[in-house]
Amino acid sequence: MKQVQKHSTVEVEVDAVPEAVWAVVADVTRVGEWSHECRSVEWLAGADGAQGARPGARFRGRNRASIWTWSRTSEVLQADAPRTLVWRTLPTRLFPDSTEWRIELEPSGTGTRIRQSFHVVRAPWLLDRLYARLIPSHQDRDARLVEDLRRIGEVARSAVST
Repeated sequence: MKQVQKHSTVEVEVDAVPEAVWAVVADVTRVGEWSHECRSVEWLAGADGAQGARPGARFRGRNRASIWTWSRTSEVLQADAPRTLVWRTLPTRLFPDSTEWRIELEPSGTGTRIRQSFHVVRAPWLLDRLYARLIPSHQDRDARLVEDLRRIGEVARSAVST
């Protein structure tokens, strides 16, 4: 029986300095510029985007895959500029699963190595099977996540050149 992918790590090297990449990654309201699935994000009450990502800050992302749309609330767990951003989706009655996401930046020559990983920390059995059938792209996310990382590099590079 098909299941969603439970964990993975992908990485790419991009032609943009870590500080420029961090500016794109840490401003979660820009996720829609580079994500294949998340269309828009907003900080929730008490989270001031001007202060940037910080532990405890919450945001809501609106997602689309195939014909399905949904939103999830996430919480920042770690934000160490310009190196590491970690957040997790918060479980709810409708979506009792939770996934931890991590983006790590490392200088590499004149650019940046971007590493993204995710780990499903909670996935009820029946919901896992349902997600796998409704959103087949969640069975193997690696290729799409690699493309997301490349787009982060493009966005960061274009922001510096303008």
